[in-house]
Amino acid sequence: MSRIHVPVTLRWSDIDAYGHVNNAEMLRLLEEVRIRAFWADESGDHAPDGQHHDASNDGHRTAVISGGPGAETITLIAGQQIEYLAPAPYVRKPLDVQLWIGRLGGASIEICYEVRSPISDGEQRVYARATTTLVLVDAASERPRRLTERERDAWSEYVEEPVKFRQR
Repeated sequence: MSRIHVPVTLRWSDIDAYGHVNNAEMLRLLEEVRIRAFWADESGDHAPDGQHHDASNDGHRTAVISGGPGAETITLIAGQQIEYLAPAPYVRKPLDVQLWIGRLGGASIEICYEVRSPISDGEQRVYARATTTLVLVDAASERPRRLTERERDAWSEYVEEPVKFRQR
């Protein structure tokens, strides 16, 4: 299986008085990564080249949900869990956030994450592990809708074991 790698540059405002990424800002970072990985922009274009790492190098894209005003699908968060493993300090190089799918359901997906130190730092340190369960909702009916074949095709190669939290 393959993971999606999304580089995220920290903002100075992400850091709290203790000198590391604030817990609320960590959730914002995960949101940013999730949108980059799975949402096409308003024009329907996929994420820019270099946005995702794809081990098969076949040009396969994961950004297949149309987002923004007027989109046919709304994504709602049904649940989130995060486990902090080490304080993430302010660094100028982008953090390497790795995503994969822990489960493809009928109308939901479980997105798994590892927030890591920059790739260029040699041996990477894992700062946090997290999951988000997203439900796909038809905007017109406001009811959950089933994943399409296109979505399953785009995401199936990224399915691997879900995050195993220490406290589960």
